[in-house]
Amino acid sequence: MATAGDRYERELKYLLAGDEKAVRTMIKTCDDSERRAYLSIMDNPFVVIRAAGSLGVDLVALRWDFSFPIEVKSSSDDMLRFSKNPRLGEQAEKMMDECHRSSLIPIYAFRLKGLRGDPWRIFALPMGGALKGRMGIIQRTIPLVETNSNGNFIMRWANGMKLSKFIDYMSSLSAELSVTAE
Repeated sequence: MATAGDRYERELKYLLAGDEKAVRTMIKTCDDSERRAYLSIMDNPFVVIRAAGSLGVDLVALRWDFSFPIEVKSSSDDMLRFSKNPRLGEQAEKMMDECHRSSLIPIYAFRLKGLRGDPWRIFALPMGGALKGRMGIIQRTIPLVETNSNGNFIMRWANGMKLSKFIDYMSSLSAELSVTAE
């Protein structure tokens, strides 16, 4: 039997992959702008691979223009404190180190349980320096996972970027890249 975490990993995987059934289910309670953004992913989807737990990430989203390692978290609380489980902080540090070496943005997707509308929020881990190329542009747009005075990570769901807005933003960047490549 799948855990709740597996359920939400699959949900995000199918949404980013532009799976029509998953998208249609998600948009039932979304507003018009969220609905348009989710529907647009069906025209420009990612290939999304569920990663082995040992990699420190849950999903890897790949497309002709961008690739992201994604760690998926879900909660019925709107704040996720990494200090509650030391493994979460270690996992985040490992993910930052790996992504820094390859100039990728480490993405956290936080799903708030029981919410109508767009329940997903996107965050990036703070990298301590600018990333190269297009990753640097995206890095400046995605809200960062916060750190408290003790250096522990905190995600406040309300401070994240809506997944629908992230999809819309990625679509606009893809359109710009297509035009410049022609």
